[in-house]
Amino acid sequence: MELRQLRTFEAVVKHGTVTEAAHALDLAPSSVSAHIRALEEAMGVALFARTAHGMRTTAAGDRLVDWAARLLRQSEQAVGEVRGAPRPLRLGALETIAATCVPAVLRRFARRRPRLGVEVRVAAGRGVLLDEVAAGSMTAALLLDRGESLGGLGFPLPAAPLSSLDVGAVPLDLVAAPGHPLAGRRLAAAELAGERLLVNVAQCSFRMVADHLLGPEVERVEAGGVPVMRAWAEQGLGIALLPRFAVEDGLEQGRLLRLGLPAPDLVLRLVWSTADEALPEVRELLYAASGSRGAA
Repeated sequence: MELRQLRTFEAVVKHGTVTEAAHALDLAPSSVSAHIRALEEAMGVALFARTAHGMRTTAAGDRLVDWAARLLRQSEQAVGEVRGAPRPLRLGALETIAATCVPAVLRRFARRRPRLGVEVRVAAGRGVLLDEVAAGSMTAALLLDRGESLGGLGFPLPAAPLSSLDVGAVPLDLVAAPGHPLAGRRLAAAELAGERLLVNVAQCSFRMVADHLLGPEVERVEAGGVPVMRAWAEQGLGIALLPRFAVEDGLEQGRLLRLGLPAPDLVLRLVWSTADEALPEVRELLYAASGSRGAA
């Protein structure tokens, strides 16, 4: 088994055909086919089913996907350490977390390792973050979760082993415009029947918590991201379940009020590949994030 064969394997998995993989690797299709045949011979199993629609991994091929990613990542790390080149650190987050929670991590990391920068990558979805961390293209990601273990909020996890560290609690508040008729008393979820709940996409952390708390009697109104939900709530277009850090100034200034429905805290969780946690740069990033507890 050779590293070039594993790279070819990854390309075929990603692109689905020998021709497209050859184009991505700048190889002849015959060379790609030869690499795959040699890898299958070395493994003693078929890794792909050849179909009219392209190459599809067999059960054995599925098992090799994570191993290939891990072995190729380790080979790159070995080359970097031998050459004395620092491994690039990439910290991923969704936009709200990147804007509010990441700066404290960056400041602490800069104090600990002033010559080693961190590239922040803002992703469009939680699944993208987890997949990139699992694949090794992202060092770690900050995301919101619930419960004692990763994925407690209810989102799917990649097959590759991931580790996590809780770095802060994120309280949630159900808010509405001043003068809302339910203001000023403790509420049960049933009392919100008929209300309009401003929400983001289905996989949004705040919507997932709201869906646990509230039944179908509360209408969901697609509003967009946190700034839009907050602005619409201020203007009386509905109620919104949002992180306290996003609404505390509106509460203080009287543009919003807090409704008395208890909501569970979310947790700000740093996630990284278990295979990488012994690397010095990764450990430094973990120390920087853990030193930011309470920043959320």
